Amino acid sequence: MEEKKQVQIDDLRSAIELLKTLPHEYHETDAEVDPKDELAGVYRKIGAGGTVMRPTQIGPAMMFNKVKGYPGSRVLVGMIASRERVAAMLGAPSRELGKHMGEARKNTVDPVFVDKSKALCQEVVHKADDPDFDLRKLLPAPTNTPQDAGPYFCMGLVLGSDPDNGHTDVTIHRLCIQGKDEISIFFALGRHIDAFRQKAEKAGKPFPVTINMGLDPAIHISACFEAPTTPLGFDELKIAGGLRGKGVELVDAVTVKQKSIAKAEIVIEGEILPNVRVAEDQNTKTGYAMPEFPGYEGTANPSLPVIKVKAVTMRKNAILQTLVGPGEEHVNLAGIPTEASIWNVVEDSMPGFLQNVYAHPSGGGKFLSILQVKKRSESDQGRERQAALMAFGVYSELKQVILVDEDVDIFDTNDVLWAMTTRYQGDISTVFIPGVRCHQLDPSQDPSFDPRILAHGISTKTIFDCTVPYKLKDKFVRAQFKDVDVTPFLPDWMKNIR
Repeated sequence: MEEKKQVQIDDLRSAIELLKTLPHEYHETDAEVDPKDELAGVYRKIGAGGTVMRPTQIGPAMMFNKVKGYPGSRVLVGMIASRERVAAMLGAPSRELGKHMGEARKNTVDPVFVDKSKALCQEVVHKADDPDFDLRKLLPAPTNTPQDAGPYFCMGLVLGSDPDNGHTDVTIHRLCIQGKDEISIFFALGRHIDAFRQKAEKAGKPFPVTINMGLDPAIHISACFEAPTTPLGFDELKIAGGLRGKGVELVDAVTVKQKSIAKAEIVIEGEILPNVRVAEDQNTKTGYAMPEFPGYEGTANPSLPVIKVKAVTMRKNAILQTLVGPGEEHVNLAGIPTEASIWNVVEDSMPGFLQNVYAHPSGGGKFLSILQVKKRSESDQGRERQAALMAFGVYSELKQVILVDEDVDIFDTNDVLWAMTTRYQGDISTVFIPGVRCHQLDPSQDPSFDPRILAHGISTKTIFDCTVPYKLKDKFVRAQFKDVDVTPFLPDWMKNIR
C-alpha cells in the first residue's frame, strides 16, 4: 500500500488540507449563515471552548461556504481552537507545544522577500479610490454578539515598522469596521506597533500598515510572543520561520510603503492617521466592544486610532478567517507562546527542574499558568517559588501560578485541584505580590472592585504552591496501580483516548 504523503504547511490552505486527513478536525457546511451574531452563535456551541459561557465545547474547525449577503465569500472559524489541531499543524505532541515553540524562539529564520508575480495575496486587488469600494460590502466581518460595537476582523495580523530604523513587528489587534474605508484599532498597553505608531504621530506622519488574514497557523501563534521574550525591534515572523525551517515570504504592498505576507488569503493595506480618533461604538452606541478573552464583553473605547484603508488584496476564492473572542482559539494563540517563554527562562536558569508548563484555558492563555516541577534534593526546596517569580517576570500579563509536583497531570484540572486539596494550606502555601501591572481587560483589576487597588490594570499576582515539601515526599506517594493493557478487555477503548 502506498504511504500517504505528509502535507507540508506553508499557508492556510495547506493547513486545511492536513486537517482534512484527520478525523473530526475539520467540517464544511453549505448551510447559509449570517455573519451578524449567528456565525459566532453557531460556533459557540460547536467548538469555541475557552472562557465562553456554557454550553460550549471543543469541536472541529468550521468552514462556512455560504455567507448571507456575501455571495462567493467563505469564512473559517476555529482553526486553532484545539490543542490537538495545533499539535498536528506544528508537528509536535500537544503536551510539548510550549517546549517546541521555545526551541523555535531560539532557532529563528528570517523572512524572505518575493516578487509580486509570486504573491498569491495579490491575485485580486480592490483599491479604495474606486468609487464603488466599500469594506463593509466586500468582506463578511462577523459580529460575535448583538452588543458588539460593529463587525470585527478578529484574526487580523497587523504588520508595522519602526519609522526610525525599519524594524518590523506583527501583532493581532481588535479591528472594528467604522466605515467604507475606515477601521478603528485598539492597542493594549505596551504593544510595540503602538510605540512605532506614536513615533510617526509625533512627527505628524501617517503610519503604514498591512492587516494580514488567513495565514499559516505558525505565523499567528508566533506573533503572540511578548516582551521580554521578544523585545522591541524583534520580528516575531522569525519564530514562524524557525517553526517551519524556512523564512516567511513577504512582498511589497500595492498602495502603501509596507510589506504583506505573500501567502495570506486577504490583506488590507492602509495608514493609521496621525491625531485622528473615533469612538469604537460610534455607529451602534452599545457601550460595548466585543467579547474578549477573559469571557466578558469588552467596554467600547471612547477614543481609538483610525486606519484609513487604501486597498484590499486577496487570493482568488479567498477565505476570511475569524475566531470567537473568548474561545479556545485565543487560549492557544496566547497560551502556547506563554508556555514557551516560561519554559525557556526557567530551563535556562535551573536545568531539569521544570518538567512542563500549561497556560490554562480558564485564564484565556494569559492569566493562569500551571508549572510542573521536580524537587530532586533538599536544595530544590523553594526553587518552585523562584520558578513562579521568573514566570511573572517573563510574562507580565500572568496573574496566577499554580505549582505542582511531577506526579500531577497539569493538563487535567481535576488532578491539579486534587493537588491543591491535599498538598496545599492556604495560609502558608500562598504568596501574594500586590500592586503589580497585569492586564487592562481583567474587570477585577480596577479600584471599583476594591479601593485598595491603585489603578486600572493593577493586580495582586498570586502563587499557589501545591507541591510537597521535599523532606515529606515519601509520605505523599500516590497509590500505585498495576500497569495493564486493557485492549483485550475493551478493544476500542484506547483508540478513543486522545
